[in-house]
Amino acid sequence: MTSHRFVLAADGPFDFGATLRFVQAWPATGDLPADGRALRFAYCAESDWLPIGVTVTAAPGGVAVTTTRPAGPAIRAEVARILSLDVPGAGFARAGAADPVLGDLQRRVPGLRPVCFWTPWEAACWALMVQRSSMVIAARLKRRIAERYGAKVELDGQVHPAFPPPVTLLDAGGLGLPAQKEEWLRGLARAALDGVLTAEHLRALDPDQALAELRALPGLGPFSAGLVLIRGAGAPDAFPGDEPRLFATLREAYGLPQDAPPAAYRRLAEAWRPYRSWASFLFRATAYGLMDDRTEVSPGR
Repeated sequence: MTSHRFVLAADGPFDFGATLRFVQAWPATGDLPADGRALRFAYCAESDWLPIGVTVTAAPGGVAVTTTRPAGPAIRAEVARILSLDVPGAGFARAGAADPVLGDLQRRVPGLRPVCFWTPWEAACWALMVQRSSMVIAARLKRRIAERYGAKVELDGQVHPAFPPPVTLLDAGGLGLPAQKEEWLRGLARAALDGVLTAEHLRALDPDQALAELRALPGLGPFSAGLVLIRGAGAPDAFPGDEPRLFATLREAYGLPQDAPPAAYRRLAEAWRPYRSWASFLFRATAYGLMDDRTEVSPGR
């Protein structure tokens, strides 16, 4: 099979090893085969909804990317968004210098940038699956749907199922979801095909407007909308309006009172601009135990 290679440079601190450790600890991607050196995954590219296999390895000043089909500007931009290499990161250190609590966190996980879902479409489907469930159960369900309906892509002798594109799930049944969630998922598929649930569209909007549009989609509440914008579209400077677990982490880190209103968290996050998404990601990753000192990259984890 012909492969195609390109390099993505990192503007500012970036540690691909930290990316690998996060990917292996995060339930949404924890079942990906890992050897401690490469990230391999398959997905349906948002630019044309066709399956593609991607292998990412470390390179001086960034990463080297190998794909199973030609990678034009749209594919390159998608992979850069997934790894948060589409945003200059030098200013993130300045945000940490201005906020000692964030600065301490950056020193714990130097060079870690947000790792995004392969597409906002996948992020939205995940948001539905994880509602009133656990991330572990949602990961199993997402994997089963990919194996049943998705294309199979071979990378280095291993088969990776790609989560199916929206057109495939538009009329699919028996997904293992409650009937209401399946109806919502079909609505999300229509939004993706209409260009609304895409990184290009969402990143072109003001974050507050993008969150409002996402909350208007079937089955997406405030928490889900924030997840899709931040971890799906990769918007670097959005702050979720309603995320109890993140708020609890921030209360402990900054000594806020138990009854602090949402406005208090928004004021706190102002110091992180224009990297509010990045800072929130670091607080989540460490508070949820995804990047603690015991997380190691090892074969077969």
